[in-house]
Amino acid sequence: MAETLLDIAMMHSDTLIARAREGDKNAQGKLVQLWYKRIYNFSYKFFFDHDMAMEVSQKTFISMHKNLSGLQEIERFKSWLYTIAVNCCREEVRKKKTMRSFSLNDLNQEREESYRWEESHHRNENPERVMRQSELSDLLQSCLMQLSPEQREVVIMKEYEGLKFREIATALNVSENTVKSRMYYGLNSLKKIFEQQKITKDTIGYEL
Repeated sequence: MAETLLDIAMMHSDTLIARAREGDKNAQGKLVQLWYKRIYNFSYKFFFDHDMAMEVSQKTFISMHKNLSGLQEIERFKSWLYTIAVNCCREEVRKKKTMRSFSLNDLNQEREESYRWEESHHRNENPERVMRQSELSDLLQSCLMQLSPEQREVVIMKEYEGLKFREIATALNVSENTVKSRMYYGLNSLKKIFEQQKITKDTIGYEL
């Protein structure tokens, strides 16, 4: 897959992070531009809810601005930023639990239909195909929501955000073995859920 300009910018963002850490507001703004979509996507996959994803994203970057000067190692910025996002997600879960039971049905009632797990990049394709892909994304997201929050965090970070086990371990402040264990049990749980829903690898194009 060809690298996008955004991918290239992320790969060469050490100088940008260094400037932002020193208080350069322009550099801080560019960091937000580079990372906002990824943090939003992570949060949306975690909650399946646009408003909560927006809330987590906003809190994540507010915290980034406040605490970036204390980041000791620039190369750890990626896992550091995900640590903030994970903590914000967990905070929202705790708040939800105090208000009412945290359930998929509640989230489905609140979410906006226009926001999907993955934005379609095929707007010129057959509308029926686009609709089917959209429905499939929602189905997969519903399966993902049935995992425990701990397993869901790891699966999203590894399978959809592309983080390495080491980066995930740093972000979650756990050992790599713990991350691998959660990944193993999370994927096993997803496989069982797929079987219950009669979803096959041919249906989703994913090796179960």
